[in-house]
Amino acid sequence: MLKNFEPNKIFSITSKAPKYVLFFFIITISVGLIEALILSPEDYKQSHSVRIMYVHVPSAWISIGIFFLIGILSIGSVIFKNKIFSIIAKSLAPSGLVFNIIALVTGSIWGKPTWGTWWAWDSRITSMLILCLFYILYILSWRIIDDKNKLNKITSLIGILGLINIPIIKFSVDWWNTLHQPASISKLSKPSIDPSMMTPLIIMTLALILIGLSIAILRINTEISNRKNSL
Repeated sequence: MLKNFEPNKIFSITSKAPKYVLFFFIITISVGLIEALILSPEDYKQSHSVRIMYVHVPSAWISIGIFFLIGILSIGSVIFKNKIFSIIAKSLAPSGLVFNIIALVTGSIWGKPTWGTWWAWDSRITSMLILCLFYILYILSWRIIDDKNKLNKITSLIGILGLINIPIIKFSVDWWNTLHQPASISKLSKPSIDPSMMTPLIIMTLALILIGLSIAILRINTEISNRKNSL
C-alpha cells in the first residue's frame, strides 16, 4: 500500500492537478462572493458585519483541518519512516498558517462591533493563537534545523503535540465561559444558522479549500523535485 506513496507516483498525480483545481476555485469563489456579499441577508443584530463570517469561519475550519492532517502525517512519518508524509505535511503548513492568521485577524475585526473589543483572552481565541504558535514553530523548525534525522523527529513531535490543541479549540466553547457562541453547525443537531447564510458559507469554505489545496500541491511538487535525489 505504501508503494502508492512513492514520490514519483505522487508527483505524477500532483503535477497535473493545479490547473484543474485553480479552474474550480475561480468558479467557486465567484459564486461564493456573489452569495456572500449580495444575495445573503444581513443579520438582524450584527447587520452587514456578519459577512465577515464567510471568510472568518472557513479560514478557522481550514487552519484546524490542515494542522490535524499535519499531525496525522507526522504520526505516519514516525511509524512508517516514509519521508513523503513529512514532505506533504511541510507543504501544507504555510497555507495552514495563512488561514490561521486570517481567522485571527477577521475575528478581531468582527469582534469590535460585536463584542466592543478587538481582542479578548477568550478560550476559543487563545486556543487559536496557540495553534498559530504551533504552526510558526513547525515551519521555523524546517528552516533552522540542518540535521535531517533530528529535523524529521522534531517536526513530527511538534505536529503530534499540536493535535492535543485541536479538541481544545473544538470544545472550548462548551468547557469554559466564552464570548463565542456555541457551535452553529453540529453533526448531532440541526444547524442553527439560516439556510440563506449556510449556502454562501459552504461555498466559500469550498473555495478557500480549493485555493489552499492548489498552493499545497504546487509546494509538494517543488519539494519532491528538490528532494528526489535524497529520497
